Amino acid sequence: MTTTSSAFATAKAEGRAALVGYLPAGFPDVDGSIEAIRTMVAAGCDVIEIGLPYSDPVMDGPTIQAAAQQALERGVRTRDVLRTVEAVAATGVPTLVMTYWNPVEKYGVDRFAADLKSAGGAGLITPDITPDYGQAWIAAADAHDLDKVFLVAPSSTDERIAMTTAACRGFVYATGVMGVTGGKQATTDVVGPLVTRTKALAPAGLPVGVGVGVSTGDQAAAIAAHSDGVIVGSAFVRAILENQGDKAAYLKALSTLTEELAAGVRRA
Repeated sequence: MTTTSSAFATAKAEGRAALVGYLPAGFPDVDGSIEAIRTMVAAGCDVIEIGLPYSDPVMDGPTIQAAAQQALERGVRTRDVLRTVEAVAATGVPTLVMTYWNPVEKYGVDRFAADLKSAGGAGLITPDITPDYGQAWIAAADAHDLDKVFLVAPSSTDERIAMTTAACRGFVYATGVMGVTGGKQATTDVVGPLVTRTKALAPAGLPVGVGVGVSTGDQAAAIAAHSDGVIVGSAFVRAILENQGDKAAYLKALSTLTEELAAGVRRA
């Protein structure tokens, strides 16, 4: 069992969903992002996704785009992402990188996998490649014992869900709405059937995490009732953006939000 799947298993044993939190590396700056993510871990996140800032983020909504753009303008590079991974993974919480494919290909696929493993990273979430086009990553991840998290959506056919989940390790990321992050709320009438189909078609025991559109404890509780994990990103980024320039304020906002979401997944 991987560290990521172990975190989901621990949450399941406690009768709840896991809380997965996302922030981009380098936002508001590299050291600030490390402190922010550690605050999220201390307040209740079970798994962490660290975003690799990219100039053409097709899945990211305006909130995450704004944060990633700030990081890029400050010169954040892949080495800074790996340093962030190392610092966060040292807390003992499974730490994955959420990245588009181009930066990995540019860095060198096997080199990226080796350096991510060396930093203590658990694996990659790759929103813009599917397993049939991700053979290079699958081979590198398998060689370095890393998780491979691909995405399924409400529009995915049963055939695509079966193919995607067969290639996943750690968990599968189910997008609760069609569209970019930080937009409309994921609803249970969409999430429920998607998770049911995914579990029926996936290898036994593969956790299903649901993201896109969750920002409150009530929303987390509603999604947690249907899934193994609740993934939150834009709400955490927004907590920093709304308090930028005041570290004490945004760390407090992050802690309060994480506690609310963690309580939500516990009352599903």
